[in-house]
Amino acid sequence: MSALPTSARVVIIGGGVVGCSALYHLAKAGWTDCVLLEKNELTAGSTWHAAGNVPTFSTSWSVMNMQRYSTELYRRLGEEVDYPMNYHVTGSIRLAHSKERMQEFERAKGMGLHQGMDLEILSPEDITERYPFIETHDLEGALYDPADGDIDPAQVTQALAKGARDLGAKIVRFCPATGVSRDDDDWIVHTEQGDIRCTYVVNAAGYYAQRVGEWFKPHGGRSVPMMVMSHQYLVFEEVEAVKNWAQENGRKLPLLRDVDTSYYLRQEGTGFNLGPYERNCKAHWTTTDDPMPEDFSFQLYPDDLERLEFYIEDAMARVPLLAEAGLAKVINGPIPYAPDGNPLVGPMPGVPNAFEACVFTFGIAQGGGAGKVLAEWITQGYTEWDMWSCDPRRFTDYTDQDYCIAKGMEVYGHEYAMHFPWHRWPAGADRKQSPVHPKILEQGGQMGAYNGWERANWFAKPGDDTSEEATQTWNRSGPWEARIREECEAVRDAVGILDLPGFSRFNLEGEGAAVWLSGLISGALPRTGKMNLGYFPDERGRILTEMSLIRHGDDHFTLITAGAAQWHDFEYLKSRLPVGLELTDHTRDFSTFIVTGPQSRDLLSRLTDADLFLPWLSHQSAVVDGCEAFLARVSFAGELGWEVHCANEHALKIYETIVSEGAKPFGMWALNSLRLEKGYRAWKGDLSTDYSLLEGGLERFVKLDKEQHFPGKAALQNEKQQGSTKRFVTLLVDAGKADAPYMSTLWHDGKVVGETTSGGWGYRVNGSIALGMLRSDLCKTGQEIEVEIYGERCRAVVQEDQPLWDPANERLRA
Repeated sequence: MSALPTSARVVIIGGGVVGCSALYHLAKAGWTDCVLLEKNELTAGSTWHAAGNVPTFSTSWSVMNMQRYSTELYRRLGEEVDYPMNYHVTGSIRLAHSKERMQEFERAKGMGLHQGMDLEILSPEDITERYPFIETHDLEGALYDPADGDIDPAQVTQALAKGARDLGAKIVRFCPATGVSRDDDDWIVHTEQGDIRCTYVVNAAGYYAQRVGEWFKPHGGRSVPMMVMSHQYLVFEEVEAVKNWAQENGRKLPLLRDVDTSYYLRQEGTGFNLGPYERNCKAHWTTTDDPMPEDFSFQLYPDDLERLEFYIEDAMARVPLLAEAGLAKVINGPIPYAPDGNPLVGPMPGVPNAFEACVFTFGIAQGGGAGKVLAEWITQGYTEWDMWSCDPRRFTDYTDQDYCIAKGMEVYGHEYAMHFPWHRWPAGADRKQSPVHPKILEQGGQMGAYNGWERANWFAKPGDDTSEEATQTWNRSGPWEARIREECEAVRDAVGILDLPGFSRFNLEGEGAAVWLSGLISGALPRTGKMNLGYFPDERGRILTEMSLIRHGDDHFTLITAGAAQWHDFEYLKSRLPVGLELTDHTRDFSTFIVTGPQSRDLLSRLTDADLFLPWLSHQSAVVDGCEAFLARVSFAGELGWEVHCANEHALKIYETIVSEGAKPFGMWALNSLRLEKGYRAWKGDLSTDYSLLEGGLERFVKLDKEQHFPGKAALQNEKQQGSTKRFVTLLVDAGKADAPYMSTLWHDGKVVGETTSGGWGYRVNGSIALGMLRSDLCKTGQEIEVEIYGERCRAVVQEDQPLWDPANERLRA
């Protein structure tokens, strides 16, 4: 065992594959003064009993990047660190029972091609050629991934550990961390062998991450949003036919995933390994009579095969050869789950210089990429790929343990499920509700969750099919389509109202607030009494976030940002806040309505004495329906309109009065259609750190000539001189039944030339719209390209750089 150092630059708590990968990547970045602490032996947690599958497949762009990187790293790692490894790149066949599943595969194939992966669509006949023991009579086809395979989890962990040690990093085994404390700006990590002083600390404690996370609560932390599932897989004895096939072909059978039934089946030695994700799943360590033990190193749960009976029988019907195999052993071990199934990688919310790299459901597949991402966060303050899908700050104050258990079990039981754009997973609903929520339900609101807040997606009428089954489609057509059209037309022709709880709202004040805020944004601050958009770049000039800046006085602002961005944006500001300035989060204290449409002024004039002829982007305090309120002359819908902000206790009264005066309730899906027609960007879709402000078409918000320095100014000046390689465009698409989802591939002359960042149907322009990033030389008005939508390449035309609807903003400024 290594001796415990008294100081380090970074201390990592947890010696599984992710912790060792983080240490290795930190060392490769030149940060060799780093220490990893493991309470037992390396791999003692989920890593040691992991099956070791290494897929690249994902419909998340960032997760696909992370997994793709892992496969690339593992191919070279053994030679790179001089450590022997068993890495079998077998390829995989992902089976489809339906056309909808094939559409998902087509989308993943397009994303993979964009990332340089050679994914392939197979017919049932193709499947049999690659896997002769399979029954294909009920299949539509499959997705083939040549880079998929399996690796020995212990070997890859030890290889990463050896590489880190060889570069000078330290690993201390059998040394449990017992807590943390702060001393000035340093962390003190307490262990049974003594204390380590460090600048940064990383929670990579796997299924113990929540327990480790409790140590950080006195320092601004929260309970880590996670739970632990019991996952079983079965290892079978040798099968003669498998042995013979492998010998004749000089390789293992491809890994099978029957994603519609929910299991994987791979060759293990000369037998099989079957791993189901069963609907009747079981959580562990969730009740007082089943407490998490202090140490579960190298331990398993008792077998529970009754839960798997259906999946075993289905696998035997799919590959009859499996029925000939004798069962060798059952592995039943703990796997941590976050509420959405993605890991937590990035800054620990509320805690300075603390990071998380934990709650990995697929730690072996994601471990290599996670180590890279975590090392970038720590050493550079940003990551190569936008990693919001895994950022710990994506969960805020609604993820109590009941929620985490319900969502974790839902995700596990639907591990391979398709995530349709119209579908809402039902577990964990009603975490945060607006004061108007009962009224919204009464009006037919079909709800969605936004940072835990319940918002109406659309409003159903009596007789509409609101079943979960109706949402199982990628197509725009469904019971919601006519209602969305009606809602958009009401906003276009009359007046609509949208209840918008959970707008992230921060108050900033104190002497010097304006100067400080100006130094964070690329553009100018609004004048007192006005508001504008502020864009916050990172040091690369990429888009961190967008906020509405409302200026009340010289040094007094309200900052409004996306509901999902609450902790992300507040943390960004708070971590840079100078002494003497005050920043407070008032998100829960106010309600917001969007009241918009050509008749909105007439309607509001009957309820308020406010000056409704103040210009666009103005704001004022007012009395609305006898209640104190705040009016902002702005509309994300692109029509004449106002945001009406009020205290929660006045919200229901104001809402009911506005509706009684003729405003039609509309939902988030209508708002999405309306904003696409205006080219308004959505956070973490169109606006992300994958793109610079100039690439994002936001030049008018970039003041390179302002004297004040701001992050990314030099990078943006250089990009301005050199030119951007890709640019933001609006496309009108000759789409079929479906519109372009996020990260649909753009094609020209048989080459990938970009990707969409969002898409949908515009009901005012009566066309399919895609926003995206396109190779700069093709960004000419009228240029024809193709958008690949679930495998179908559709003609698309680049539009002029202006809104499709009301390009001169005459309706907005009326």
